[in-house]
Amino acid sequence: MSAKVEKRVIHVAHSPDSDDAFMFYAINEKKIDTKGYEFIDVLSDIETLNKKALEGVYEVSAISIHAFPYVADKYALLSSGASMGDNYGPMLVSKEKIDISQLRNKKIAVPGTLTSAFLALQLFLDSSEFNYEVINFDEIIPAVKDGKVDVGLIIHEGQLTYEDEGLQCIVDLGKWWYEKTDGLPLPLGGNVIRKDLGQDVMEEVSEILRESIKYSLEHRDEAVEFALKYARGMEREKADRFIGMYVNDLTVDYGERGKKAIELFLGEAYKKGFIKKLPEIKFV
Repeated sequence: MSAKVEKRVIHVAHSPDSDDAFMFYAINEKKIDTKGYEFIDVLSDIETLNKKALEGVYEVSAISIHAFPYVADKYALLSSGASMGDNYGPMLVSKEKIDISQLRNKKIAVPGTLTSAFLALQLFLDSSEFNYEVINFDEIIPAVKDGKVDVGLIIHEGQLTYEDEGLQCIVDLGKWWYEKTDGLPLPLGGNVIRKDLGQDVMEEVSEILRESIKYSLEHRDEAVEFALKYARGMEREKADRFIGMYVNDLTVDYGERGKKAIELFLGEAYKKGFIKKLPEIKFV
């Protein structure tokens, strides 16, 4: 009698967002062959995931590209699963119009200091010396509305709902980056895999995750329907639009354009001293 083969458990940590849920729909609903692996979702906000990655907690995790230099000793970047802001991205919003030159004098709510949004803000202001307060991403818009802060740095679905809350955009950091770099997307999030799994497992898991993303893009209606439970109250049309912003061809594979964007984003930050280390960037 042959020995029973144990399934290898892979924890996949990601944000409780409609775009991430859309990516992993095919795995969660057993729509594709997972080659004997058992994938378990772990849901948490991106700044918490960044900190967990510093400890190497999960086999696979979504992280901010900003955080990658600090976890590159433990993790490799997967070539799929990227969230890129292609001429759009994190926004600075406020109740009243504020001149860009006055931003350093305002109190800015940010979703975490390891987020790519925060690094993009440092690059935009060309400074790490400004007044900010770390607030959970889904509490930033209420904090701006209530006057607890002057400006909010918003990510995720807030980029599509801030106007409904009576706020206005001061600057879209994705548009700013696109113009600054002659058309490169702003690297926001990526998926990483723990190196101690070994090259063969890393490559197998990478291919399964890529197939999951491709399946969702090819079966969009059913995958969007699954993802709506994570859309935080957005109607289907707006949720579908948000998913399309962050799950697309660049998510299936970074390609040369996406890889160039990451190298420039982290390279600029390193030159200005906003990050302290710059590892070689390799993809699985």
